[in-house]
Amino acid sequence: MTYRVCFVCTGNICRSPMAEAVFRARVAEAGLGGLVEVDSAGTGGWHEGDGADPRTVAVLEENGYAAGHTARQFQPSWFARLDLVVALDAGHLRALRRLAPTEQDAQKVRLLRSYDPAAGDDLDVPDPYYGGTDGFEECLEMVEAASTGLLAAVREDVEGRAA
Repeated sequence: MTYRVCFVCTGNICRSPMAEAVFRARVAEAGLGGLVEVDSAGTGGWHEGDGADPRTVAVLEENGYAAGHTARQFQPSWFARLDLVVALDAGHLRALRRLAPTEQDAQKVRLLRSYDPAAGDDLDVPDPYYGGTDGFEECLEMVEAASTGLLAAVREDVEGRAA
């Protein structure tokens, strides 16, 4: 059975497509590509149908990640097919938990940086949209740091299902 992860930010053009690309690469490197499906969306539909922000694409490509993406808005009905919904900041976490049809669905929502022990109490990935390239590079560093712990948690869930 496929384990499904969806990363969610505001417009699905900066942080969540970056997290999707990084985590998809981690899943493939771990040999879990056939078992884990990785996706992303935004809490709002402002950019639906658009590609990722050019700065996101540039930072991803400069660091060896694939960057193909089309923005879309998260739908509450998706909770039924998703195993894990990964929010990029506390505002997204609250919005997604409000959208969740059941308490069980609300429990599927987690903050990305909660998987990075070095993050401490600062669990938000700041929105780089209104800044320069350095904000996108910082975002990538945070996403990469959290992806190691996230991969370990997902691997544990996937292996637990197989047992």
